[in-house]
Amino acid sequence: MDLGLGGKAAFVTGGSQGIGLAIARALVAEGASVVVCGRDEGRLAQCGVPGVQADVTDPEQLGRAVDEAARRLGGLDLVVANAGGSFGGGLLDSTPQEWADTFAINALHAAHAIRTAVPHFERRGGGSALIISSITGWKPGPRSSYAAAKAAEIHLAAALAQELGPRGIRVNALSPGSVEFEGGGWAWVRDNRPEDFARFAREDFPRGRLVTLDEVADTALFVLSSRASGVSGANIRVDAAQDHPSSGRLFP
Repeated sequence: MDLGLGGKAAFVTGGSQGIGLAIARALVAEGASVVVCGRDEGRLAQCGVPGVQADVTDPEQLGRAVDEAARRLGGLDLVVANAGGSFGGGLLDSTPQEWADTFAINALHAAHAIRTAVPHFERRGGGSALIISSITGWKPGPRSSYAAAKAAEIHLAAALAQELGPRGIRVNALSPGSVEFEGGGWAWVRDNRPEDFARFAREDFPRGRLVTLDEVADTALFVLSSRASGVSGANIRVDAAQDHPSSGRLFP
């Protein structure tokens, strides 16, 4: 199936590693032009995709990064708000600032990126934005600030689909489950706590394995593409029917 992504211009936050980089590379393979954004200049230099350095929790830096990507690419058709993370633990193990920081790097950065992209989208006759949420956003785990922020991203996608639809802009959320890839947290568990990893894969995944980067990237590309023109405001689950989010106790 030709996804029609050849010649499209895309901006991906958190694009120097993991899911963001997998999506960026898949877009390039489909013929799209891509600029990724990240905080670590070293990783950006090594990721193999043109990049711009910015802290996405700073709206001014993020706005400049979106505009710079549009300048380099001659416009924007696609935005992937992938950057994310969490600070602190549960409600009683975290501070108000850690909650604010968790929302800033997840839902707030997604809103700022899409807001800045709107005029660039409109100059191209429309656009498609994808917010990378998490299984934790719809099937909450014990890290309450992260769960709330990821749920906010899902709701944000649905709300922006309504608000921006008249401008020809689609917005969706994609919620991966636990993804295994080299250099990621689950690869560390696999290599350092193999029995725990095997138990997790066996008990929480009907097919006995975690989600792969390719599975997430392939789904993301379809949702971004015009082949999914009827999909907007949706939360697409790519979790291999995972039973529930990890508590995080398996990580170092």
